[in-house]
Amino acid sequence: MNTVFLCLGGNLGNREENLKNAIQLIKSKLGTITARSSVYETASWGNADQPAFLNQVLELKTVLSANDVLDACLKIEKDLGRTRNIKWENRLIDIDILFFNTEIINQDELKIPHPLMHERMFVLKPLNEIAPHYVHPVYNKTVKELFESCSDQLKVMRQ
Repeated sequence: MNTVFLCLGGNLGNREENLKNAIQLIKSKLGTITARSSVYETASWGNADQPAFLNQVLELKTVLSANDVLDACLKIEKDLGRTRNIKWENRLIDIDILFFNTEIINQDELKIPHPLMHERMFVLKPLNEIAPHYVHPVYNKTVKELFESCSDQLKVMRQ
């Protein structure tokens, strides 16, 4: 079984319902959710003129490969109404793969660990809640160490 960490987020529509719907589809298409963080609200990262996001991190076990997890996540996003036009735009749902086991993957369409996660408090705070001792395979630091050294100043508030 593979261990995968996903970060879910969205800032359009019924944000809570969108997270719940994504989680239901993740359970049915990807595998067993073994941990989930609280839901956090954060100002938009990268484009401050947007509504606040709700974010949540999940840990799951799956038999799928990393590429199959990516394909499933993209399909779930599309099924829930996500469109992709410009970077850092408003979205109904976003599902990012943070970690896939301890693998380092650098493909055009798939980069694991997520290349910006260590800079984003909205990722690190919920990830630290459920996996503080998980070691980032590139930086060789725990999630807790990355969280404590993150310079991102955006407020991340538990809902």
